[in-house]
Amino acid sequence: MVSGNGTNLQAILDACKQGTLGDEVVLVVSNNAEAYALTRAKKHQVPTLVTGQEPEMIAALQNADVALICLAGFMKILSPVFVRTFPRRIINIHPSLLPAFPGLQSIRQALEAGVTTTGVTVHFVDEGVDTGPIILQEKLDVLKTDTVESLTERIHQLEHRLYCQAIQKIAKGEL
Repeated sequence: MVSGNGTNLQAILDACKQGTLGDEVVLVVSNNAEAYALTRAKKHQVPTLVTGQEPEMIAALQNADVALICLAGFMKILSPVFVRTFPRRIINIHPSLLPAFPGLQSIRQALEAGVTTTGVTVHFVDEGVDTGPIILQEKLDVLKTDTVESLTERIHQLEHRLYCQAIQKIAKGEL
């Protein structure tokens, strides 16, 4: 599920193509018709759905018989009904070491707080905001020269690798 550019989606699609995830992306759902992630999906012949309506999303995901829902820059908080429909089958990636800096603007928050270490967290989605059980975390040093842009770029590189590792663990039944 995506809302924006889709770089994490691209990393997942590439890993599927290389055979490192052992599965495939069967549907890409977006609440934003302008999301470039939809173009990425279409280039890989992955069906897409654009809707802001959760009942439509739920029906499409159930019809596609998805095993795992990966939020990849999906910028909408899912309702408790949605989360309960797919228990422990929804994961998210977050650009901080949760529980630090949940929600939006995490990278900016980290820089403004003056932390020397931040990172990335992959977690199961529960009914809270960035509060679900952690699957994987990895630290990243904040450089004195970092700006929001430079730290975002380094965080994205880490996200792409860590998200695929988490999906692999789930696919192999290691969690």
